[in-house]
Amino acid sequence: MGEGRFRAYSAGSFPKGDVHPAAIALLGELGFETGDLRPKSWDEFSGADAPKLDFIFTVCDNAAGETCPIWPGHPMTAHWGIEDPAAVEGPGQREAFERALHYLSNRISLFLALPHDSIDEMAMARKLKEIGRSEGATGEREASE
Repeated sequence: MGEGRFRAYSAGSFPKGDVHPAAIALLGELGFETGDLRPKSWDEFSGADAPKLDFIFTVCDNAAGETCPIWPGHPMTAHWGIEDPAAVEGPGQREAFERALHYLSNRISLFLALPHDSIDEMAMARKLKEIGRSEGATGEREASE
């Protein structure tokens, strides 16, 4: 979506053993490459040899009460909470993953539309927080965490 301007990573505080099969199926059907996807701990991104991160978006409200790592370089953070589609079992699970993808895609589109080269840090933080309150938002979390 960012036409090569950004590189995205996904990680969590307590990653499961495998990426959820419903997520793999949906992404595969939409033409995304899924062969290299694996659950990752956010610890992979908090060490000295980690890739440089400019932005961190938390999406899981289950982790809202956890203490996040101190990120090298102090990237800008925002909470973009959505309901966890993996928590839905049985009928409706596919729709839950589609809904999560829809919300995240919309937020990423809003993020990409921001004037990254000309916006100041305070305005960017405010915009990121606003994006986190868009359609499908769940619990509130301060961007300064």
